[in-house]
Amino acid sequence: MALTGAALVLFITFHCVMNSVAIFWPSAYNVICEFLGANWYALVATMGLAALFVIHIIYAFWLTIQNRKARGADRYAVTARPKGVEWSSQNMLVLGIVVVAFLALHLYHFWAKMQLVEITSHSINGWHQYEGASVPPTAGTLFIQEVFSQWWVLVTYLIGFVALWFHMTHGFWSMFQSIGWDSTVWIPRLKKISNWWTTIVVGLFAIQAVVFYVQAQDNFYINDKDLEKQYMESFMKHAQEEAQELDPQGPEMQKLQESFQKAQEVFAPTMMQEEKERQEKMQAAQQAAYEEYMKQQAAAQAQESTEEPQN
Repeated sequence: MALTGAALVLFITFHCVMNSVAIFWPSAYNVICEFLGANWYALVATMGLAALFVIHIIYAFWLTIQNRKARGADRYAVTARPKGVEWSSQNMLVLGIVVVAFLALHLYHFWAKMQLVEITSHSINGWHQYEGASVPPTAGTLFIQEVFSQWWVLVTYLIGFVALWFHMTHGFWSMFQSIGWDSTVWIPRLKKISNWWTTIVVGLFAIQAVVFYVQAQDNFYINDKDLEKQYMESFMKHAQEEAQELDPQGPEMQKLQESFQKAQEVFAPTMMQEEKERQEKMQAAQQAAYEEYMKQQAAAQAQESTEEPQN
């Protein structure tokens, strides 16, 4: 329990740091998403983390059953919380179930549409759809835009963070107690470290969620030019790889071209608008040049017509 808990605490801390990158350097966040995609090292790490998590859950249920058996009927005799016993300590299983439910929602929002899609889908049309366009699995900020544009997601995540805080504040220091650091000197210190560490990490998670929500309401992750360029580069990379295996005149190629056009409309509106304005300026300049040319021609013809009688 202590080993799996320590691994999960480290992962949660890493995840918090990664989310911070999405706020201060969104394009770098997408690079990290690509690095942690369907690559062999990322898949090995994912399977290892999943195994640790499953072991942690199974062992938690086993400990709960053993504790209930050991207490027997006495567990019904106590109705008040014993002095010195934390509320989270008595409700670790319930808190754990809430955290698992929150994790399942989080995996559905991100992992199922990113790494899982990279593994299972070999076609752009098999990617997750957002407003009718196929989303590149490595475009993490686009999924942030989609998920946090809904207010209920923010509320649900904040509830999940509260449960995670209670679960981790007890679990963090108790894992040290499990390996023998249970002296009266170290336990108070470990509890303080646990409270500070968990509060900082979970507090940052909550702040990040609020920032994601605010930025999603402003469509920041769609209107930012650097991100738009990154989305289309990622899309083009996959499209070129897929096009090599398609018949240039076949229906699948036509679908691929339509997907690209739709992606431009949805994921690169600023670039599309700028391109439209550039073309309009170019057309206006060409029209102005043509009109100036026609004026000069008309002036030249008028001059020739007035000079002919004198000759």
